[in-house]
Amino acid sequence: MSAYHPSLTLRRPWRFAPSIWDGVIFVLVIGGISLAALGGRETLQPLAHNPAITLNPAALPNYALRTTLRMLAAMACSLVFTFVYGAFAAKSRRAEMVLVPLLDILQSLPVFTFLSITVTFFLNLFPGQVMGAELASIFAVFTAQAWNMTFSFYQSLKTVPRDLSDVSDSLRLGVWRRFWVLEVPFAAPGLIWNAMMSMSGAWFFVVVSEAVTVGNINIALPGIGSYVGLAIQEKNLAAIGWAILTMGLVILAYDQLLFRPLVAWSEKFTVELSAGQTAPAQSWLLDFIQRAQLVRRVWRPFAKTIEAIMRVHVGGRRAPSQHLQRAWSSRWADGAWLVIIAITALCAVGRIIVYVGAEVGPMEALGVVGLGVLTLIRVLVLIVLASLIWVPIGVVVGLNAKWAQAIQPIAQFMAAFPNNLFFPIVVVGIVHFHLAPDIWLSPLMILGTQWYILFNVIAGASAFPNDLREAATSFGLKGWNWWRKVMLPGIFPYFVTGAITASGGAWNASILAEVVSWGNTHLAARGLGAFISDATAKGDFPREILGAAVMSVFVVTFNRGLWRPLFNYASRRLRMD
Repeated sequence: MSAYHPSLTLRRPWRFAPSIWDGVIFVLVIGGISLAALGGRETLQPLAHNPAITLNPAALPNYALRTTLRMLAAMACSLVFTFVYGAFAAKSRRAEMVLVPLLDILQSLPVFTFLSITVTFFLNLFPGQVMGAELASIFAVFTAQAWNMTFSFYQSLKTVPRDLSDVSDSLRLGVWRRFWVLEVPFAAPGLIWNAMMSMSGAWFFVVVSEAVTVGNINIALPGIGSYVGLAIQEKNLAAIGWAILTMGLVILAYDQLLFRPLVAWSEKFTVELSAGQTAPAQSWLLDFIQRAQLVRRVWRPFAKTIEAIMRVHVGGRRAPSQHLQRAWSSRWADGAWLVIIAITALCAVGRIIVYVGAEVGPMEALGVVGLGVLTLIRVLVLIVLASLIWVPIGVVVGLNAKWAQAIQPIAQFMAAFPNNLFFPIVVVGIVHFHLAPDIWLSPLMILGTQWYILFNVIAGASAFPNDLREAATSFGLKGWNWWRKVMLPGIFPYFVTGAITASGGAWNASILAEVVSWGNTHLAARGLGAFISDATAKGDFPREILGAAVMSVFVVTFNRGLWRPLFNYASRRLRMD
């Protein structure tokens, strides 16, 4: 018998055998491309031809398409920003000194402030075109999505298990390959859940982001946000009902077509030493993709190209931490860097004081600080209450894959529900029962931001190693001891990330929650959010800048004094090693 030589065997020619799986994927891809082209074509129209917003329910499919495309474009930008910004903040100690406090400031700045600064710039890029207003809206949505994703990625990079880091060092992966082979996969579960929260949380500010204002020019872009804003203005409850139904269908669609496949796919990156006892997350779309032969054939060249790019050796053969420690080890250099940061910060503060001081007196500025204290009290109370409610629920859901799949779309819908849709109930209830707006408007601040805590806790519980759960069971840990010694330390880094973003989001949400309207009825609570909202409505830019600056100081001080020490403790003592 002759020897077997694989090179002499004839390869069977590939024959295309279409199946139902290929058909479903083909329809979804072609349909998605067609919808994107249809929505994108309208952004190239002249601004003068921008259609007026109508409350006709027949217009909602087009509005939903336009809003979804803006949110997906902002999500793509947020992902790129997350990888670049989060990696620099986690890997460089000097960059961390600047980037993390700056991220605290950015998440506290109101969407109004970003729009006021950037609208003119984007409109000048495309004069007379709808594209300029579209870019301004996308940027506003980006500011509602990027910060919590960046915090999540930064937290994951700071808590990579040391044994995995040692393995990557021994393999001499280099900075680039380590990033794609170790760090991004390790961060994937938490990042996907936070991307899900970002997509839903962007609905909270969609009314603001789709109403572009420059001086006396008001541009209402076609979208669900503009539709909701007009419905509230005209007190049209039927239109609000149609908007809620459309939002639910859109959220269900991108849950099934985007996030559910990503969550199921990300489970392969969970750190485990033993086989899991719970059923993995399921996705019908992911099953279709895995069974479709044509998709695998078409995708294979792209996958090989991406794999080749990830294998490029960049950054030497040392671990990134060793590179950076050797480059930045000089105490003199650290001191010089701190001096540069301090001088830059003082110059920025001085410019703000000079600009604002020309219009605002010291006593008024001190009063704004007092308004900030009132909002701070609301934020603290609401974060504590939200944590007590959602941490246990998030752990139970995260540890059970079936429950997570069932609750995932419901949680996305609740997180996406804009709080201004509660205005009719809140305004009528406060007026009817003669309630105090300072107290009863406060819950509106946390309605859209409490979900940051829930989603991060679910991500932490989902990523909790099954072998540690088995070890706790074998040692007989139950009840409060199980929570105190096992689960709470395991999810603590994720909880801190959720609490940081929730508190920043609550400060931002105070601008909408402390001033509510329903028709001609207006209610306001005393606080910093109401001050900024009033200044924005009057076009008083100095006072708007003052309010944003005071809010940033409160957020940074709060994060530096409470959340950052807790996060550092979690990254040092509670890593999965």
